[in-house]
Amino acid sequence: MKEQKLGFGCMRLPVLDASDPTSFDYEKIERLFDCFLEQGFTYFDTAYTYHGYQAEKAVKKALVDRYPRERFILATKMPLRDFKDGEDLEKIFAEQLENCGVDYFDACVILGTS
Repeated sequence: MKEQKLGFGCMRLPVLDASDPTSFDYEKIERLFDCFLEQGFTYFDTAYTYHGYQAEKAVKKALVDRYPRERFILATKMPLRDFKDGEDLEKIFAEQLENCGVDYFDACVILGTS
């Protein structure tokens, strides 16, 4: 894949109800993702905690379920604040893979507690 200088951040995806961060406007999200890819960009960035812990699932529905895995680069973040012990790292990472519907991430960042 050609390296790009622009990524699509999924911290504030379009929603249908401003008071409900999980009320995703999938029609709009899909159009945005489609346009981004049509312009030759491939990097998407999400996180475990975005949109009330539901952004990764939205990325799955609007991107992963609609495009072959080799068509995009996907990164996510894991917050240390959600870990009770070392086992949580593996558990949450497995959950993230399932949430996104992928077998791997191209990048994964562990965020500190501050």
